[in-house]
Amino acid sequence: MLFIIFLQHKYRIMSLTRNEKIKVSIHEDASLASLKVARRISDLIREKESVGQKTVLGLATGSSPTKVYEYLVRFHKEEGLSFKNVYTFNLDEYYPIHPESLQSYVRFMNEHLFDHIDIPDSHIHIPDGKLAEGKIDDYCTEYEAKIIALGGIDLQLLGIGRTGHVGFNEPGSTEDSKTRLIILDKVTRLDAASDFFGIEHVPERAITMGVGTILDSKEVIILAWGEGKSPIVQRAVEGNITENIPATYLQKHNNCTFYVDPAAADDLTRIKTPWLVGECNWNENLIKKATIWLSSHLNKAILKLTNEDYNEHGMGRLLAENGSAEEVNVKIFNILQHTITGWPGGKPHVDDSTRPERASPFHKRVVIFSPHPDDDVISMGGTFLRLVDQGHEVHVAYQTSGNIAVFDDEVLRFLDFTRSVINDDETQTRLDDAIQQTRSFINNKNAGDVDTAEIQKYKGMIRRGEALAACRYCGITEEYAHFLDMPFYETGRIKKNPISDLDVKVIYDLLQEIKPHQIFAAGDLSDPHGTHRVCLQGIFRAIDQLKEEKTSWLDDTYVWLYRGAWQEWGIGDIEMAVPIGPKDLTRKRNAIYKHQSQKDRAMFPGNDSREFWQRAEDRNRATAEAYDKLGLAEYEAIEAFVRYKF
Repeated sequence: MLFIIFLQHKYRIMSLTRNEKIKVSIHEDASLASLKVARRISDLIREKESVGQKTVLGLATGSSPTKVYEYLVRFHKEEGLSFKNVYTFNLDEYYPIHPESLQSYVRFMNEHLFDHIDIPDSHIHIPDGKLAEGKIDDYCTEYEAKIIALGGIDLQLLGIGRTGHVGFNEPGSTEDSKTRLIILDKVTRLDAASDFFGIEHVPERAITMGVGTILDSKEVIILAWGEGKSPIVQRAVEGNITENIPATYLQKHNNCTFYVDPAAADDLTRIKTPWLVGECNWNENLIKKATIWLSSHLNKAILKLTNEDYNEHGMGRLLAENGSAEEVNVKIFNILQHTITGWPGGKPHVDDSTRPERASPFHKRVVIFSPHPDDDVISMGGTFLRLVDQGHEVHVAYQTSGNIAVFDDEVLRFLDFTRSVINDDETQTRLDDAIQQTRSFINNKNAGDVDTAEIQKYKGMIRRGEALAACRYCGITEEYAHFLDMPFYETGRIKKNPISDLDVKVIYDLLQEIKPHQIFAAGDLSDPHGTHRVCLQGIFRAIDQLKEEKTSWLDDTYVWLYRGAWQEWGIGDIEMAVPIGPKDLTRKRNAIYKHQSQKDRAMFPGNDSREFWQRAEDRNRATAEAYDKLGLAEYEAIEAFVRYKF
């Protein structure tokens, strides 16, 4: 009997994954997946060492493998894992670049791994970004020969780029390509622009292992985290093999695995539309997801879907278990209808049983957490204005200074302005000295150099002033604007410190002071440098501490998560949708305009060239359009929220 159950389970798994041409291992979060990968590498090293063999690892850089390296360092220090018999070959390096440059992969590997383990220097191989150009071809041939001489790569670790590149093998790379100098794709350079403080500083070329070099590895592991990677993961795993997506070549490898978190797996068929590949357990969330998908797929309003529509798209059992199409349609339509509210703080003196927010207390104390000094108005400016207009006590907590996102010229502009309005000779002399020192530093500064503490302070003051201007425009006084300046952020570099108890304490103290009925926080985890993720982690840790202390006011608190400039919640996930009319959309835009240092051109635009106000409006309008197409009321724009039930 147990054997029959095992076969049934195995058949179900095979059915769900039948579109996947590469094995995909989905883990609860990136940390757990990274631990699994690090343990696999550790076991491989120990296995080969036990029989007197060396281990040859292919290593990757970027944000994806950093946690893997952190675990390997821990295994070395706490479990005695030795790397003395390990040889490493890194995938790639920018060209030209000095190994001590902040963006150099030599520096990256030293900081994250090599400086903390016992691997001999002679065992480390990273493409040389400072070679004379005429020597590169011979160097690449020699790089390949060294790999072959050591018996080939035992395990190759990879990330995956938005274009589907592995290493720096851009679209157009061939299956048999080897280590070589290549031209970087514009999308790849745009993705790297923030690391180099502007795309103009990103090298146009790189040295990379080839696709053929990677395919020759005995085992390949690819890491992918976050919502931003889900489309390319799906195409690499389920799509056809094409040189336009080099990662698809890995479908030909007989020992390749994707390690992903749930967000990166979201576009896989078994996750996005499981009813198309097998039987489902039809709970309310899945019914909602399936009905919304069917409505969008057929371009029909929900209330117009028929029994035949459901049956022809793998949802016959849904109807068998839950009634006719008409019954399911009405149920899902009503659920979506009840997410819409023009009263994000709750509407007083009404039945709130089907509303996303409580009617009382009214008015509420509200805290809007903003990871950077402009996320509040970019992501939920319309809701911010609505809360103020409806009389709630609205506080904004700016979690970081945002100082690294200010251009140097802005500092000089503000210093020059300050000098022009000061009449006191002694103060003017001191200011002249400060301006002279600042100009000298900026004129001799290389891309990515850490600003002086004074310049960092100036840049933070610029962003603070803009945030206060936006608050005043939205109708709250300066005493309700709180600048937390979480310590993890204040490195002056792209790379931040790990979150600490001090970071959590500033959030905890603010919450204890205000005792909010509502908390709004950024759930946008695709922020390119992870600041949103760390800021949200700090909020959750503060809430956990309050829970442990059995804090009574927390029992009457709702936490709402918004998303920002990078993406929006899916319609099936939204639990509160706040309509924004044309007038309030203009007011929201004007609030975003107060952040002048981010206007026209932001320091860290990510992979989207539009200005932040344009992204916000397009996203809000797209959400409204999606609701409209499902057959719900038509609005100009909608801001969306998901409730975090702690």
